[in-house]
Amino acid sequence: MRPTKAIVSLGALGANLKAAANLSAVSRNVAVIKANAYGHGASAIARALEPDVDAFAVAFMEEAVALREAGILRPVLVLEGCAQRDEVEEAAARNFWLMVHDRRQVDWIQAARLKKPVTVWIKTDTGMHRLGFDRNGTDQAVRSLAESENVRSSMVLCTHLSCADNPDSAETRRQITEFRTLARAYSLPVSIANSAGILFWPDSHADWNRPGYMLYGNAPGGSSEIGAAGLQPVMRLSSELVAVRHLASGEAVGYGQRWRAARPSVIATVPIGYADGYPRHASDGTPVLVRGQRSPLVGTVSMDMITIDVTEVDGVEVGDPVELWGSSLSVNEVAACAGTIGYELLAGLTGRVPITYHP
Repeated sequence: MRPTKAIVSLGALGANLKAAANLSAVSRNVAVIKANAYGHGASAIARALEPDVDAFAVAFMEEAVALREAGILRPVLVLEGCAQRDEVEEAAARNFWLMVHDRRQVDWIQAARLKKPVTVWIKTDTGMHRLGFDRNGTDQAVRSLAESENVRSSMVLCTHLSCADNPDSAETRRQITEFRTLARAYSLPVSIANSAGILFWPDSHADWNRPGYMLYGNAPGGSSEIGAAGLQPVMRLSSELVAVRHLASGEAVGYGQRWRAARPSVIATVPIGYADGYPRHASDGTPVLVRGQRSPLVGTVSMDMITIDVTEVDGVEVGDPVELWGSSLSVNEVAACAGTIGYELLAGLTGRVPITYHP
């Protein structure tokens, strides 16, 4: 069996949820488990968190349905709301909470024939400019939905922060102020904070928070914030060396011979590649841990394999353990070497990598 696998610590997951809750003790939490729980396995993560969260959030209806079919009973907030009219009925029947961000969705909810009302979150756009109502649209949506028998009285008003991972962002201060001013016109619970808001912007803590990336032990601003927040990486992506070879000075390795040995070198092969979700654009020097020692990636990442320079690792041999990211090597650092972010690496992990869960 190929040795490449992801090991997920449910204990670390629970500790991260407690850290999020401790940072904002007055808030209730919606655990964001979209994109297969950021690559960690949505149903398993939901089962582990269900006793301690008030609700879950996913991106779209199919992700919500998959949770119900896996036996998850908590309310599920659908962040993109309904994509078509008939999904309103399904949402009401299955206790999915619907984000509403445009007039079409308001009309669908008002016109639906429901046996019981649906819970609605109204999204207002304060600067992200992806989804959400402007000030006038928010007012119209609140009034229309408040008058509808199809909507529960427990509506929530929310917005999304665009720059909260920068603790000095003037834009974030403006967004929070604008939203708080708008929200005072309504007697509704509010939600502002994503993971970055929870970590860096106490003024964004509200009735409902939406921890996502931080649940998996990573800080949106980079790896340096993890320890201060008490976060623990949840996933360890690991493998073993499957080949070790000696190169003479001047010999090259990998497609395109991007890297060439400047000295006699020991090169090891690890069975993981971009088909598994390891970033193809990882540069030479991207760290990989071999026997706990940092060793640089060399050569182009291929579909199934990477090569690393283990010249400085004494006694290296086939079968030695490898960590691609985890508790000893931040996924944020690996992502930076590929010109991306840790979110992409975790969410991009493919089904070729089996996941095992530990308490």
